Amino acid sequence: MSQQDDGVPGAGAEDEVGAALAVSAAAEDGGDGVLAGELDEELAGDDTEAAGDSSGQPRATVADLELEGEIAADYIEGLLDVADLDGDIDMDVEGDRAVVSVVGATLSELVGRRGEVLEALQELTRLAVHQQTGARTRMMLDVGGYRQRRRAELAEAGQDAAEEVRRTGQPKKLWPMNPFERKIVHDAVAAAGLRSESEGEEPDRRVVVLPVG
Repeated sequence: MSQQDDGVPGAGAEDEVGAALAVSAAAEDGGDGVLAGELDEELAGDDTEAAGDSSGQPRATVADLELEGEIAADYIEGLLDVADLDGDIDMDVEGDRAVVSVVGATLSELVGRRGEVLEALQELTRLAVHQQTGARTRMMLDVGGYRQRRRAELAEAGQDAAEEVRRTGQPKKLWPMNPFERKIVHDAVAAAGLRSESEGEEPDRRVVVLPVG
């Protein structure tokens, strides 16, 4: 696949990889959560609400999402080639978003601490998709199954917190999380029959699990 195709990194790809790593480095210097405002923008603000498109843009069709996945896959393939990294790329559609996953290799350098590099790469990929389609995208990028594992860990944390609050009757404040992480915890707490809310400002915004009543 030619790296000169529209939307696929060519001569400037090294700069884009460097940009992603620079964003990650800034997150490490500034503390966890620096990237929170750049994650799932539809979850920013009141992240207890279900994700939705408030821009008035029509919902994407399956064909639209498949196209987004193809553009994103081409873009990621170009970045892997430039970085001389191996990995197979899978594309899927989950709900109302395209999902592109890099699998078949250990690519921890593309994930970073607490996923900072992965989030930066996702933002770059979303920009590449937007440049070609002209539409806002909620495409999600995963590397080595990181997001699946993180979802499971956070869901378990939400369930454990809900059980503790039910047992003690006292609110439980969790550690600072980004919007993506908080949404998973809110869903787990709701599934356990309790309610939760977010408090604080980024990068210290966190979930508080509340007792019944």
